[in-house]
Amino acid sequence: MILYFQRKDLDHFNMREEIKKERIRKRVLTQFPNAYVEHGEGGTRIMSGDIFIAEDYYMPRTSDEDKAWEYAAIACKTTQNFNRTHPSRMDLTAIESKLNRINKRKRRGRYAKR
Repeated sequence: MILYFQRKDLDHFNMREEIKKERIRKRVLTQFPNAYVEHGEGGTRIMSGDIFIAEDYYMPRTSDEDKAWEYAAIACKTTQNFNRTHPSRMDLTAIESKLNRINKRKRRGRYAKR
């Protein structure tokens, strides 16, 4: 089956791809403001100073720069998800004190003179 697209449809597809690439690049640059592309004999990778961003998750080097940005974005997203649910962050004393403050405000508002 052969699909024929008009020129404006092809331009729309290309524009969407460029938007996706910019969004991925922006996600990485928010966490690593001085991230840059390094081309080496092993391939292309995204570096921040001396740190290979996707190394913790064993993301491979690639020959495509866009794929390297994508790997770095996946590493940033995975790190953020791990930090959100990390066991040391789930300390119950912080949650308990927050609930105590909320309940104190509720009690104070309920019996206040009007």
